[in-house]
Amino acid sequence: MKLYHRLQRLSQSFLVDKSQQSARDSLGELAEKTKNTIPDIYLEHEPSVSEWLTSLVPTKEGTYQYLHSLFPSIGWVPRYNWRWLLADSIAGLTVGLVVVPQAMAYALLATLSPDFGLYTSFAGAATYWLFGTSKDIVIGTTAVGSLLVGNVITSIQDSHPGLYTNVEIAKTLSFITGAMLLAIGLLRLGWIVEVIPYIPISAFITAASITIMSTQFPVMMGIPGINTREEPYKVIINSLRNLGNTQLDAAIGISCLILLDLIKRICAKMEVRQPSRKRVWATISCLRLSFAMLFYTFVSWLVHRDMPKGESKFRIVGVIQSGFKHSGVPRFDAELVRLVIPQTPIMMVILVIEHIAIAKNFGKQFGYQVIPSQEIMAQGTANLLGPFLGGYACTGSFGASAVLAKAGVKTPLAGLFSALILLLALYALTAVFYYIPRAALAGLIIHAVLNLVASPKTCYRYWRISPFEFLIWVVGVVVAIFTGLETSIYTTIGLSLFLLLVRIARTNGQFLGRVPIWQVAVDLGADADPQNESPRQTQSEIEVRDAYIPMDRKDASNPEVIVQSPYPGVFVYRFPEGFNYLNKTLQLNKLTSYILTHTRRTTKQDDVKSHQLLWCESRASQTATDTSLPVLRAIVLDCSSVNNIDITGVQGLIDARNALDRHAAPALVDWHFAALWNRWSRRALATAGFGYPAQRNQFALGNWTPVYSLTSSFAGAVPEDACAEARRREQVAKTDCESKVVERVRTDDDDEDEGRVEEIRRCVKQRQIPSLENTGPHPKAVAPLRPVFGLDRPFFHIDLGQAVSAAVRCARMSD
Repeated sequence: MKLYHRLQRLSQSFLVDKSQQSARDSLGELAEKTKNTIPDIYLEHEPSVSEWLTSLVPTKEGTYQYLHSLFPSIGWVPRYNWRWLLADSIAGLTVGLVVVPQAMAYALLATLSPDFGLYTSFAGAATYWLFGTSKDIVIGTTAVGSLLVGNVITSIQDSHPGLYTNVEIAKTLSFITGAMLLAIGLLRLGWIVEVIPYIPISAFITAASITIMSTQFPVMMGIPGINTREEPYKVIINSLRNLGNTQLDAAIGISCLILLDLIKRICAKMEVRQPSRKRVWATISCLRLSFAMLFYTFVSWLVHRDMPKGESKFRIVGVIQSGFKHSGVPRFDAELVRLVIPQTPIMMVILVIEHIAIAKNFGKQFGYQVIPSQEIMAQGTANLLGPFLGGYACTGSFGASAVLAKAGVKTPLAGLFSALILLLALYALTAVFYYIPRAALAGLIIHAVLNLVASPKTCYRYWRISPFEFLIWVVGVVVAIFTGLETSIYTTIGLSLFLLLVRIARTNGQFLGRVPIWQVAVDLGADADPQNESPRQTQSEIEVRDAYIPMDRKDASNPEVIVQSPYPGVFVYRFPEGFNYLNKTLQLNKLTSYILTHTRRTTKQDDVKSHQLLWCESRASQTATDTSLPVLRAIVLDCSSVNNIDITGVQGLIDARNALDRHAAPALVDWHFAALWNRWSRRALATAGFGYPAQRNQFALGNWTPVYSLTSSFAGAVPEDACAEARRREQVAKTDCESKVVERVRTDDDDEDEGRVEEIRRCVKQRQIPSLENTGPHPKAVAPLRPVFGLDRPFFHIDLGQAVSAAVRCARMSD
C-alpha cells in the first residue's frame, strides 16, 4: 500500500499545465488499476544531468585500468619464454631482411636519400612493442605514406624555394603528426577512425598506387627530364612521349620487375604442389625483394668496380653515410610549422586508416583484439621519436606485416630483432648500398604497389553491394589522376558523408501491417520422408505469432501475402534511419498525410462559413465523413532504430499530435512507443506528455487497459540458485494461495487439473508464477512476477507486439 500511495502522490506532483494534465490523470488511473493486480510496483528512474556528470568522474579503479592499458606489454612480458624468443627472433630477422630494401626504395618517394628509410623503420620497430596490441604489425616506411611526405615537401619547396631543406620539412611534418596522434591515443579517441568510410580509403589507395607507378616508371626506364611531381596524367603522357629516350636503366628495371613477379608466381604454385614444404616456399617468396636487391647490387658492382667514384653507366644510389648521421633535435621554426600544419590532416587520416586496417585484419585472422586508440598511440610515439633519429612519417606496412605473420611471430617483441638488422645495415652495409641501381629500386616499388590496385573483380563487387558508393570510388580515382591525392581524399569523404546525410534525411518510413505467422521448424536430417524426399514437420514444432511488415509491399516479402491493419483506426509506423532534426519533417509529413487520408473526421462543420476557411482548405475537406474510413484511434511508433531524440524531433511530434487531435476531435489519439530504450529519449518524450494515455473526461476513466511486461524474479538465475530460492519460499510461504498451490502440486491426482489451473491463475493475478524448475507437470514452488519497465510509463512498450496489443485493446474499449 505504501507503493500505491507513493504512486498517487507522484500523480499529484506533475505540473498542472495542459501538456501534463493527461499524464496526471493517467497516473491516477494507473494507481487505481494496479494496486491489487500488481502490488510490486516499479517506477522508472529519470536520468539527470548530475547523474551523467557523476559518471564522468574517474574512479580509482578506472584510473588504474587506464594507466595499465597504456602499456599492454606489462601483461605479456612477465610471461615471456624461450619458445616465444626463438619464434620472434626468426620472424624479426626475416622481416628485417625484407624491410631494408623496401625502406630504401620508399625513401626515394619522399624525395630523401635511401638511408632515411632505414632511420624511419628503425624508430617504428624499436618502439612499437611497448605500446602496440598487435603481434603482426610492422611500423615503418610505406609507399603511400612516403608519397604523401614527398608531396608535402614538393609543395613547400615550390612555394618557398630554398628556405628549408627536404629533411627539415620531413622531420617537422613527422613530429607534428606524431604529437597529434599521441594526443588522440591518450584521450582514447580511436573511434574517430570509424568516421572515415571504407570506399574513400579504397579509392585513395588505388589512386595512390597508380600515382606511384607513374612516378617510378620514368626512373625504371631511365627516361630523363620527366617531372614526376606533376599530376599523374601529365607524368604518364610525358613518359609515353619520351619512350624513345630510354637508357640502360630500362634493362635493370624491367628485368627486376619480371624477376620479382616470376619468383612470386613460382613460389605460389610450389606451395600448392608441395604442401609439406609450404613454409619454405613462403619464406623464399617473402625474401624475393632482398634476393633481387643483392643480385642487382652484385651486377652493378661488377659493372662499376673499376670506374671512379661519381661515374656510372646507369643511375645508382651513391654514397650513404653510416650510422645515424642525421639524428638530432628537429628544427621548430614558426613559419615552417605554419606551412606544415595544413598538410597534416590528410597525412594523419591515411596513416591511421592504413595502420588500423592492417592491424584489425591480422587480429581477425589470428583471433586477438586490436585496440584502435592504443594503436594510434603507438603510431604517434614512433612518429614523435622518429625525427630525433632522422626518420620521417611512418605507419603500418602491409607487405612487411604479412611477412611477419607468415614467419610465425609470437609477440610484438619481434620488432627489436628487425631493429638489429636495420642497425647492421646502417653501420656495416652502407658501402654495399652505394652500388644499388635506382632502376631496380623503382622496379621493386612498382612490384610492391601493383597489388594495391583494385582488381576488376573487386570493382564489380563494389557495384553489386552499393552502386552509389562505387560511383564515389570512381570519382575518387579520376579526381586523383587529374588533380592530386589530397583533392581526391577530401572529395570522396565529402561525397560519402553527403550520401550518409541523404540516407538519414530522405529515407521514407513505412506503415506496417499485421501478418499471422505460422513459424515452422523443419528437420532436414534423419526425419526426411524417404518416399518424397521432403522434410517432415511435427505439430509440436509449429509456433503461431503475429509479424509486422510494410503495407506498401516495397520490401523483399512475398507479394502474394496479405497484409492487414492491426485494427481500424490503429496505425503502426516504423522509423527507418532514426528520428532527428534531419528527417523529422519528411517522416512526420508522411505520417500525418497518410493518416488524414485514411481516416475520417468525427464531426461535421457545415456551419463554418466559406470566409472562415483557410485558403488551402475546401468545404469538401471540412465536411467529408466517408463512413468507409475508420476513426483515428491510436498511433504505434516502432522506435527500434531510434536511440536519441532531439528537441526538434520532440517538437515535431507535439505538432503532429495537435494536428491529429484536431482531426479526431472530440476524441484524443493515443501514441504508443515500441522498443525505445534510451532513458534520455524516454524522459524527453515524457516531458512532452507522451508515454501516457490521452486525457479523458471523468465518464471515460477506466476505459483503457494498460498492457505490461512482467518477468519472474528467477529469470536468468542458475538452476542451483532457483532451487534454493524455491525451497526457501516454500518454507516461508505466507499467503493461502501459495500454500494451496504447493500442497496441490505435490499430489498426483490428475483429476483435479482444472482446479489446480484455476488456483494457479489466481496466484498469477497476485504476481505468482512457477519458478524455473516448474517445467514438469508438478512444479515445486512459485516465484514472484515483477514489471520489466516502470508502470508510470504505460505507453512505452518493450516491443512492437506489446505496443500494438495495447493500442488495439484501448481502441476496442473506445468503440
